[in-house]
Amino acid sequence: MASAANANLNAVRETMDVLLEISRLLNTGLDMESLSICVRLCEQGINPEALSAVIKELRKTSESLKASENSTS
Repeated sequence: MASAANANLNAVRETMDVLLEISRLLNTGLDMESLSICVRLCEQGINPEALSAVIKELRKTSESLKASENSTS
């Protein structure tokens, strides 16, 4: 039973490593934690395209806030 759990854990790690490498090749800017959260959300039924749109919008907003902070400083 423990060996089955270990095999499953190894498979999950390997899958996440592959997904992280694909993410890096596509220059998504997602780290392992962010990618893991996205995968879990998709597994729960979140639409991947909608998730992508939200991430892009959050990045735009973050960049705008940083730019406005730099211009006022």
